[in-house]
Amino acid sequence: MLRAVVKLCCGISYPHMRSMAGLQRRAVAVIGQEITQLQQWGQIQQHIRTHVALNYNEVEQEDVQPAAMSGNQLYYEQHGREAMRKALSMLEDKDGWKVEMTESNGDVIYSKVIPGAGKVFRMEAVLEAGVDELYDILYARVQEMPQWNPSIQHIEVLKHVGPETIVTHEVSAGSAGNLIGQRDFVSVRHSCKQKSRVYLGGAAIQLESFPPQAGFVRAEDGPTCIVLQALDEDKTKSHFTWLLNMDVKGWLPKSIVNQALPRAQLDFTRHLRRRLGGRSMSLHDSLHLAAPSPILKTETGER
Repeated sequence: MLRAVVKLCCGISYPHMRSMAGLQRRAVAVIGQEITQLQQWGQIQQHIRTHVALNYNEVEQEDVQPAAMSGNQLYYEQHGREAMRKALSMLEDKDGWKVEMTESNGDVIYSKVIPGAGKVFRMEAVLEAGVDELYDILYARVQEMPQWNPSIQHIEVLKHVGPETIVTHEVSAGSAGNLIGQRDFVSVRHSCKQKSRVYLGGAAIQLESFPPQAGFVRAEDGPTCIVLQALDEDKTKSHFTWLLNMDVKGWLPKSIVNQALPRAQLDFTRHLRRRLGGRSMSLHDSLHLAAPSPILKTETGER
């Protein structure tokens, strides 16, 4: 269509056609339609680049546009967005989920076997905090997580890729005497904020500049995400949905891993509630946390 318009414009430029006012008017009208369509398509492309077809189309645009990204930065952002898209598609498929365990406070964990991903776990809970506060704790101040979650030894932000994407290195905590092998993770974390909803997603990424570290097993997060939704009846509380999809690597039997991962979700949520409530840890909980975690069970050849 655009080629035809160009030819038509060129034809009008010849002297013997300039007197054809009707043709000129038609050309102007066609050009106007073409420009309008191109503008609309440009807007659609920009929307796709911004949201990568995720199911959070209500995201508010930043008032200040971010600076142009390098090739590597764009790769990290696209990797994070794609991980979010895949994780959300897993959550949206309602078929096949089975109750794995329930807690007296209403927390429920479901499980499902997904081709290509293995067994994944979905946690549903209600937290006494608004979505903005949870976003601040779980994403904006992620490096402070080891201060309130004893299962994490260290988190470092390796790269800041704009306001919505970061690359992190995380190390799980070991047991006394270092008899239990530790895991470390290098992941892209992507965030998306709405008025009443927050999405936090990510997946493992390979960095040549940050290879597996001596003494750790490099585990991998599959496409995973957390969805925080403000409760309609009480905006000071949030519905917490967490899709956990992880390959812990090493030689641990699948049966042990599949028991440990949902338990790790419950432990994490318990620590998060303490962080929100500011309550100190009881002696019973301290002794419980000092015990070896099944997810880091001693493995042959691992330290």
